[in-house]
Amino acid sequence: MLLAFHKPYGVLSQFTPEPGSRWRTLAEFGLPPKVYALGRLDADSEGLLLLSDEPGLNSRLLDPEHSHPREYWAQVEKIPADAALGHLARGVDLGDYRTRPCRVARLDPAPSLPPRDPPIRVRKNVPDCWLSLELTEGKNRQVRRMTAAIGHPTLRLVRARIGGLALGDLRPGAWRELDVRERAEVFTP
Repeated sequence: MLLAFHKPYGVLSQFTPEPGSRWRTLAEFGLPPKVYALGRLDADSEGLLLLSDEPGLNSRLLDPEHSHPREYWAQVEKIPADAALGHLARGVDLGDYRTRPCRVARLDPAPSLPPRDPPIRVRKNVPDCWLSLELTEGKNRQVRRMTAAIGHPTLRLVRARIGGLALGDLRPGAWRELDVRERAEVFTP
């Protein structure tokens, strides 16, 4: 079984709570027994999370050797110049590693998303914009670290697509089992 879940803000990508954590877990969403998350989204990130009870899918989707694309929409502070976007696209030195090259573009108009609870902080005198970043690797807090490295901190982060499967109109906290066609889309770049 392969499930698509729209992970809301404030939810860990696991079923067991962390001691002393303020974050919710996947256990409260009525998911079928014996499924596990394929990859992770940080508690402060939202969007498409796949879950499965099938062994072996994790490495097939997440190993950078397979160059499996994942698209993220990042709302960032200020409007990045073309040179900053080029820097992201070529790869960013984050100190402990250098990111692989990626595809990056401004999203104009901004994506239509449900409001986040709680809402992001808004500063009257600091504009923001949305970026699309397509990565083939997924290090811890990578998108946030990449945008911060070019001087544009991430305010909101949503995983919009894995392979050819888009989040679409799946509402936060909702999940569904993927059909045969959708399963194929997950593994199609």
